Amino acid sequence: QVQLVESGGGLVQAGGSLRLSCAASGSVFSSARMGWYRQAPGKQRELVADIASGGNTNVADSVKGRFTISRDNAKNSVYLQMNSLKPEDTAVYYCRFLGIGGDYWGQGTQVTVSS
Repeated sequence: QVQLVESGGGLVQAGGSLRLSCAASGSVFSSARMGWYRQAPGKQRELVADIASGGNTNVADSVKGRFTISRDNAKNSVYLQMNSLKPEDTAVYYCRFLGIGGDYWGQGTQVTVSS
């Protein structure tokens, strides 16, 4: 069983920054691929960024150059640094774990960007 707890969401003005954190427990974190996804009301959930166990990253074109994903295996955590936020970034952001132990999702954290 893997538990994921996200934090760091909130309300921010356009152009501002937020840093999301996701802490994992109950797994061998270092062997897992981790990702950040987001879902706005009435829209499908979409990949924002992911990071492989070896550290290679992929970032969606819509956030490239503004968002950075990173991980700290010693802390069993993955992070999403979000800069130059836009109103269209408003969504619930979810942390995802993909590993030998299975496929797990966090509860989500709300990010709201005001214009």
